[in-house]
Amino acid sequence: MGATDPINTEDAVRAVLVDVLGIDPTRAAGFTADTGLFGSMPELDSMAVAGLLTELEDRLHIIIDDDEVDGEMLESFGALVDFVQRKIKA
Repeated sequence: MGATDPINTEDAVRAVLVDVLGIDPTRAAGFTADTGLFGSMPELDSMAVAGLLTELEDRLHIIIDDDEVDGEMLESFGALVDFVQRKIKA
C-alpha cells in the first residue's frame, strides 16, 4: 500500500481530525463517507478549519490553496478524503 492508497488516505485524514479537533479515536474510526463534518461537528468550527488544513498539508505533503477551500470539501468525511486524494495525485 502506497501513500496514495485510499485506505491510507482515510486513515491519515482520521488521524488529523483526531489530533486537531481532539475527538476520540473510536469516534473517528466510525466515520463513513457520509459523516458530516463542517456544520455537523461542533468541534470543527471556522477557527478549527485553518488548523485542520495546515495539519493536512504538513502530514501529507500537499498544498491547499485558499481558493480550493469551500463548504463542499468540508461537508463530509468522504468529500474531505476525496479532496485530499486528488491533491496527493496532483
